[in-house]
Parts: sequence; C-alpha cells; structure tokens
Amino acid sequence: MEHNHSHSSNINLGNAFKIGISINIVFIIIEASYGFLSNSMALVADAGHNLSDVLALVFSWVAVILSQRKPTLKFTYGFRRSTILIALLNTVLLLAAVVFIIWETIERMGKPLEINSNSVITIAAIGIAVNGFTAWLFLKDRKHDLNIRSAFVHFIADALVSLGVVVAGIIMAFTGIVWIDSVVSIAIITVILYSSYHLLIDSINLALDAVPENVNIEAVRDYLKNLPEVSNIHDLHIWALSTTDAALTVHLATNTQTEVTFITNIQHQLHEQFDIEHATIQVEFGDTACETNCK
Repeated sequence: MEHNHSHSSNINLGNAFKIGISINIVFIIIEASYGFLSNSMALVADAGHNLSDVLALVFSWVAVILSQRKPTLKFTYGFRRSTILIALLNTVLLLAAVVFIIWETIERMGKPLEINSNSVITIAAIGIAVNGFTAWLFLKDRKHDLNIRSAFVHFIADALVSLGVVVAGIIMAFTGIVWIDSVVSIAIITVILYSSYHLLIDSINLALDAVPENVNIEAVRDYLKNLPEVSNIHDLHIWALSTTDAALTVHLATNTQTEVTFITNIQHQLHEQFDIEHATIQVEFGDTACETNCK
C-alpha cells in the first residue's frame, strides 16, 4: 500500500515537472521576445530569471529521477547525491543569467529608448499567473524535498518579481519615466544574486558533508547520551546523502549488555525525531578507551 502511494506520488510529481517546464518555456520565449521588441530590460531580466529557474527545474527533475535508481556495485549509495551536484549547477546557471542581464542593462542605459509600457504590463501580468500556477504545482511536495521546496520558493519569488515589473510598467505609462525600467532590472539582478548566494552556500555545505540544516546535531547528541544504556558516545557524524536523505554513524559506549532491539529502536527514533533515514550504530560494551577519545 505504501509502495503504491509512493509510486502515485512520483507520477504526480513527474507530471508537475512536465507541466511546469512546458508552460514556462513557452512564456519565457514570449516574454524575452516582447522584452526586446518593447525595449524593456525589465522584461528581459525577468525572462532571464525565469529561464534560470526553469533550467533549475529541469535539472531538479533529472536529479529526482536519478535518485530513484537502485544502487549498483560501483555506486553503492545509488545516485541520490546527484541532487547536490544539481544544486551546484543551478547556482552557476543563475550567475550566468546575472552576467547577461547586467551586460544588457548597462548597454541599454547608455542608449535611452522608448519603452512600450503596455506590453510590459501585459506580459508581466501573465508572468504572475504562470509563476503562481507553477508554484502551486509543487505546493504539496515542498515539505519533503529541498529541491522541490527550492523550486516552489523560486517561482513564488518570480511571481513577486513579475508584480514589480507590472508596477514599473504602470509608472512608466503614467509618468513617461523610462529609467524606472532599468531600476527594476537592477532590482531583479539583486534578487537573483541573493538567491544565488544562499543556493551556493547550501550546495557547498551539502557537497562538503556538512550536517543538514534540518538536523540539530546537538539534539541528536543529547538524545544518544541520555539513553539509559549509554555511558558515552564518540565519532558522531551526520551528513546528507541527497537533498532529502540524511545519514548518521556513531559509536555508543554502553555500561550494560544490550538487547538485539537496542539498535533498531534507536534507528527508529532517529528517523521519527530527527528525520535521519540511514543510521549506522556501533555498540562498544565496557569500552574504556572512549574516556579520553570521546567527542
């Protein structure tokens, strides 16, 4: 029953990726075309931002597919860490989009052009609907996967950026102040850089086997130390197998003989309390060497 539910969830998620990617690609082509035709760098910048997010969505989908592949003799953990590599790649794509938008914005600022504000308002308004709908597609699954949550947040941010472009278009329509377009373009660049920075830091942390942000290692340490059978612990390590799965290894020094279910119960609690899927626990009964080496 659980398998069928998981299979159904994977199908629904796959459909969400297909729909989200398709409608956004069509919209990006339209937005970029109208951006250049109406001389609006705000629209072009928004299209570049959307393109980087769609590419991130494509790679996230690939990562989800790879993470479901079974382990092999060579890749004994499977391909789940591909989701971390994808996160790093997404950062590079975001930064590439920033370079392009900055270059175009600087060129346009040196050559003031008449901007078709009606086109800006119309296309950006459509962008709000497209990005909002795409975010809704991932609303349900955002709690279970960092990549999905990232996609959800990105498209919510895109909808807000599109709203900013609409506001800029309205201001230009009523005042004729065309430099507002460049200001909005720079604001979008700032949003992308902010997103890139946090994505880069998170990706590097995961790649370097840092403790996942959703796991409180001190709380895990306290839980293990407070077990009645445990006198001390050492070599506690927690790292990410993927953007969704965490692993743990630890040595537990015990003062009494433990039952067979001792480790199983701990693994269950680590999963329930701390969302750690894979725990490898070594029990050392009466181990005195730990007294000086515990950490």
